[in-house]
Order: sequence, then C-alpha cells, then structure tokens
Amino acid sequence: MHIVKIITFVLVLVGALNWGLVGAFGIDLVALIFGDMTLLSRIVYILVGVSAIIYAIAAYKDLSKFD
Repeated sequence: MHIVKIITFVLVLVGALNWGLVGAFGIDLVALIFGDMTLLSRIVYILVGVSAIIYAIAAYKDLSKFD
C-alpha cells in the first residue's frame, strides 16, 4: 500500500503543478508533452483524477485512526 500512496502522491502533484501552470501562465504542460486531448494525454488526466480520489480516501483513513 505504501507504493500506491507514493504513486498517487506523485500523480496528484503532477496534476496540481499542471493546473498551477494553466492558471498562472495558460500553459498546459500535459498537452504540450503528449498533444492536445490525444489518447495519451487523456490517460494522464484520468490517472491524475483517479489518483486524487485514492489519495483523498487514503488520507481520510489515516486521519480516522486518530479518532
């Protein structure tokens, strides 16, 4: 499970940095690297979204241990 947390953290970080670049400079790094809405860029976006859900659930479970 530790590896899953690391992978999800990295993907969430990639997504957050990408959104920061989009907001600040209008640069979509994923689209620049993989193309605008190509299959590969869509896969990256989906993996980032799923990782955010998994990371949020894992963080909630970690916090519930302290109750």
